[in-house]
Amino acid sequence: QVQLVESGGGLVQPGGSLRLSCAASGTIFTVRAMGWYRQAPGKERELVATITALGSTNYAGSVKGRFTISRDNAKNTMWLQMNSLKPEDTVVYYCNAYVRASAAPIWSDYWGQGTQVTVSS
Repeated sequence: QVQLVESGGGLVQPGGSLRLSCAASGTIFTVRAMGWYRQAPGKERELVATITALGSTNYAGSVKGRFTISRDNAKNTMWLQMNSLKPEDTVVYYCNAYVRASAAPIWSDYWGQGTQVTVSS
């Protein structure tokens, strides 16, 4: 079984910064893409940023230039550095990983439990 554990959410003032972390643990053979998504109440989950095992990144237009995604493949850990935060960034953030849990070529999506980010003065 694979677990994703997020941390780093909280309350911050507009213009401030937060850094989210996501650590994957359990039976892991290799991790392909990892990403951050967010979901507001009553809305669909949306992509924030993704990063491949080789380090290629992709960002939603609303966060480009403000957020930076990174990862450490050896530690199966991913981060999201969020700068210049805005009130509209207030939502629950989820980490995602596309994982191969054994030598068998079977890949599965895993999700963290979510971490709340609140941007408010």
